[in-house]
Amino acid sequence: MVRKLEGKIAVITGGTTGIGLATAKRFASEGARVFVSGRRQAELDTAVAAIGPRATGVQADSANLNDLSRLYERVKTQAGRIDVLFVNAGGGSMLPLGSITEEQYEDTFGRNVKGVLFTVQKALPLLVDGASVILTASNVSIKGTPTFSVYSASKAAVRNFARSWTLDLKSRGIRVNVISPGPIKTPGLVDLAGPDAAQQQSLLDYMASTIPLGRVGEPDEVAGAALFLASSDSSFIAGTEIFIDGGQAQI
Repeated sequence: MVRKLEGKIAVITGGTTGIGLATAKRFASEGARVFVSGRRQAELDTAVAAIGPRATGVQADSANLNDLSRLYERVKTQAGRIDVLFVNAGGGSMLPLGSITEEQYEDTFGRNVKGVLFTVQKALPLLVDGASVILTASNVSIKGTPTFSVYSASKAAVRNFARSWTLDLKSRGIRVNVISPGPIKTPGLVDLAGPDAAQQQSLLDYMASTIPLGRVGEPDEVAGAALFLASSDSSFIAGTEIFIDGGQAQI
């Protein structure tokens, strides 16, 4: 059986846990050589070991332009090009209007907007014509969520990046698309409830109750959508958004 990403060079930011790690494993299993980045070296080393011999880890904070330059210099030296760029690094915290701080705003927009922008812009010299760029947004970008307005707004910006960059890059045939997960059982999600296991399960149960399919998603289900957008199966798809949310924001 022909693997979908045989011989491809893929870069995944935020590839050490959750959706990023699941996608890195899927890309590697489909034949890609995968460069993964993460902010914490210990987690990065663990992720590379889990992905296998096709993986290379580069410690980098995607909101730091010097780190991004170092990441791409490593890719350039060792691989010479990028066929697939999965811009997955990001995050945020919850604060209601009235309690939002400048620090929260700067952290969230730094990771989710500035980081995404410069991760793609700095990759342009290495991206091959016809490359696939995949941005991670969220289904909260199209719905109201209490205490999550800063994060939601940052993900709405990501959605427009895909629309606008599809036009900016049309002469090179580079496809820019967005995946927008709903509640996915990742460390980042359960940590929102704090360290108590009972509270974490309560959060997951509540979120499951808001989803037509009756459960939260798994990271590998998002990885499947990312693989679709990375491969030639989606060769005529550009500027679009795929929701992986069990129908939560669709009804």
